[in-house]
Amino acid sequence: MSRYSAYALSLLLTALSIGLLAVDPKWAWGVAIFGLVAGLGTWDLLQKTSTLRRNYPVLAHFRYGLESIGPEMRQYFIEADTAEVPFSRQQRALVYQRAKSVSDVRPFGSLQDIYALDYEWINHSMNPIEHGSHDFRVLVGEGTAHPYSASVFNISAMSFGSLSANAIRALNEGARLGGFYHDTGEGSISRYHREPGGDLVWEIGSGYFGCRNPDGSFSEERFVENARTDQVKMIEIKLSQGAKPGHGGMLPGAKVTAEIAAARGVQVGEDCISPARHSAFSTPRELLDFVARLRELSGGKPTGFKLAVGHPWEWFGIAKAMRETGILPDFIVVDGAEGGTGAAPAEFIDHVGLPMHEALMLVHNTLVGLELRDKVRVAAAGRITSAFDLARTLAMGADWCNAGRGFMFALGCIQAQSCHNDRCPTGVATQDPSRWRHLDVADKAVRVAGFQQNTLKALRDLLCAAGLSEPGQVGPEHILRRVSPTEVRSLAALHRFLAPGELLHGVPDHAVFQDFWADASSEAFTAPAKVEAMRRSKSH
Repeated sequence: MSRYSAYALSLLLTALSIGLLAVDPKWAWGVAIFGLVAGLGTWDLLQKTSTLRRNYPVLAHFRYGLESIGPEMRQYFIEADTAEVPFSRQQRALVYQRAKSVSDVRPFGSLQDIYALDYEWINHSMNPIEHGSHDFRVLVGEGTAHPYSASVFNISAMSFGSLSANAIRALNEGARLGGFYHDTGEGSISRYHREPGGDLVWEIGSGYFGCRNPDGSFSEERFVENARTDQVKMIEIKLSQGAKPGHGGMLPGAKVTAEIAAARGVQVGEDCISPARHSAFSTPRELLDFVARLRELSGGKPTGFKLAVGHPWEWFGIAKAMRETGILPDFIVVDGAEGGTGAAPAEFIDHVGLPMHEALMLVHNTLVGLELRDKVRVAAAGRITSAFDLARTLAMGADWCNAGRGFMFALGCIQAQSCHNDRCPTGVATQDPSRWRHLDVADKAVRVAGFQQNTLKALRDLLCAAGLSEPGQVGPEHILRRVSPTEVRSLAALHRFLAPGELLHGVPDHAVFQDFWADASSEAFTAPAKVEAMRRSKSH
């Protein structure tokens, strides 16, 4: 009977309050409070959708309440400072400190277990060099009409609609103050991107938002209108994103406001569909034709694509098409499976796509093996918040790095993980004006710029300590990893890196190339014959 004790007590107290009400009118509060609890318990007993509530009327709601605040309790009181779920308290604190330009030094020693497996570090030099500028840059689109000098650390793709109006304003103003770029995300260019005037990389997704016809197909005319504005510095075709590769999306019509509709080129109140695949191309060669066409329509601005690597033969098909046609993207952005998003199915966010480190190495190795690496710039994104994250990613083959959630922390994000329900407590990832209007654009823009600038200063210090003067000099030989209690290996020793032109002279002794390179085709994204045969064998 203890299961019903709370319910029985609420009934008893309700009856008692009613009796005392005749003596003192102030007992009306007791009738109201205890009556509500008793009513809740009665409803628990009568409803049939939850067995727990029928067996534990009233008491079950305490369990639901504790469960609802469980993530916050663990984050603030239980988890270690170094537990990355998805970002550790230590990582977030570092971003907050650098965003505010306050001291980020730490006392007494590292919280990391430096003897743990997979612990990584960068070796220093006995002959460190003098500090120089931290404004490291990469020239993208050399030979185009409008080459762009990109910072080695920029804001990754996050759309207006996913982020609030003031968050977009602050990010773009921060990019303007710091001299780096702001990727629009596939939601296209809103008025909030345009107001501050910071550099933009315009991402074109499968929905062709901002450059679409009423039927959802690509519109050259609308593309030209946006692409030729001075603020747009580069064009990025999104093939897939790390958090949900191969998965389309839909913004329900109820959330398609006039501002979102204007930015995306859709109708107010109608479902906004982002298909899983593009309609403007269907083969590797057609993709490169589309790259060349957008570069021409934009007036000669650097044009490339972003992808989360999945089936290796599909990437190999694109690489073969580059070599065969001579059409090259100016850049490729590799998005790792550890990337974030406003909302994604659990299986996709946990178990789909190649993590950034392996994906980056595959793209880098392929381009080196085809003697194309010096002609195509490569960027990478995936849980980057510190200068060591930058150094490690650059060492594995990237020319520059992008970050999304790191810059959200700079805006004040507290990792509440409410991006999907419009209840973001900091006004960053919500369309509720009662929340996002309290995000001060001027203050947060300075923090966005501060985070980027102070992280680059820390990168400069790391490179100088290693005896290096610029990011292009750091390689896998500089990054060490503990692989057992008694063994340490450099990343150069742990991984197989192709020699320039190696793919032009045969298939290298590298498992993924041995399995899929020969059968990959520039004419289609379809699987090789031996993979198709394996699929058929499972269906018979």
